[in-house]
Amino acid sequence: MHVSIDYQNEIDDIRHSYSQILAVTDVAALRAQIAELTEQSAAPDLWDDPEAAQGITSRLSHAQAELDRVEKMGGRVEDLEVLYEMAVEEAENDAEAGAELFTEIDRELTKLRQDLSDLEIKTLLSGEYDERDAVVTIRSGAGGVDAADWAQMLQRMYLRWAERRGYKAKVLDTSYAEEAGIKSTTFEISAPYAYGTLSVEAGTHRLVRISPFDNQGRRQTSFAAVEVIPLIESTDHIDIPDNELKVDVFRSSGPGGQSVNTTDSAVRMTHIPTGIVVSMQDEKSQIQNRAAALRVLQSRLLQKRREEEAAMKKELAGDVKASWGDQMRSYVLHPFQMVKDLRTLHEVGNAEPVLDGEIDGFIDAGIRWRHGQLHGDNK
Repeated sequence: MHVSIDYQNEIDDIRHSYSQILAVTDVAALRAQIAELTEQSAAPDLWDDPEAAQGITSRLSHAQAELDRVEKMGGRVEDLEVLYEMAVEEAENDAEAGAELFTEIDRELTKLRQDLSDLEIKTLLSGEYDERDAVVTIRSGAGGVDAADWAQMLQRMYLRWAERRGYKAKVLDTSYAEEAGIKSTTFEISAPYAYGTLSVEAGTHRLVRISPFDNQGRRQTSFAAVEVIPLIESTDHIDIPDNELKVDVFRSSGPGGQSVNTTDSAVRMTHIPTGIVVSMQDEKSQIQNRAAALRVLQSRLLQKRREEEAAMKKELAGDVKASWGDQMRSYVLHPFQMVKDLRTLHEVGNAEPVLDGEIDGFIDAGIRWRHGQLHGDNK
């Protein structure tokens, strides 16, 4: 039997959650942004500069989609309230018909809770570059061949996550280890808010397991570092003088050092002042690899500039806390299974689905945790 007061409380909670999302979203500002971008997109000379035009239309599309999501959610909350009133009235006249309506309410409550949670996460992604595509680099750390294998397992985890969500992922460069696994890999994930979403994955990931490479079957701890940066856009103005660049070309290689083509198409680009090195071998030609390498290098320099600005602000504010991005998650496969985030304390007892790309719980908890850190919330 359905207890009406329980449903009313549930609906009140959902209405409260939606009100909080509305407050954070600032619908009036969003509408003003859409009006301004719509006016810019109607300019007759818009496509004289294709890159600028693409930026305007992309921002307009994202802003309109965000407004639609928020407004449709409001409509669903109102529909649920009407459905509840109908169910209460119907139950008094026809118990069976009322029960069917309450069953429908149950289904919509479950979906609304999940969709509101997803929408709330999006409202927390308000950083300057959060809505951009992401460039992810994974490097093997301490742990020898196990660490190289672990880096490859992490690459698969993130690519499977992208695949599950229907996001476009493209591997830009991979440096294979001699025995197994990879020394490093860089890949791009293209989706709205890919950077904001994945940026909470940056840091050191630790794996504990029985080593498949140890003939004595000993337990091994290995580490890999994950770096996430926003993809550069033409409006960012990261100019690199030619005399600050060193460019080397070489042949692309596959697993075990085997050559995968017969021409010097791969590119290694070094930014001399900072020592930042980017390699690129995924594209077919040297020209394409050079352009892709330059784009990732510019993204890294943009990230470096942001980190330096943030460090300066922290110094001025007297903030001496360690960066949240260091050693942030442990994956244990032996003697028991567990994946635990050391910042959010989010934990699951089965590592296999996580390693197969089911990491949304960790990402959502990380986004909420970061928002709390930035706004002094102790939750």
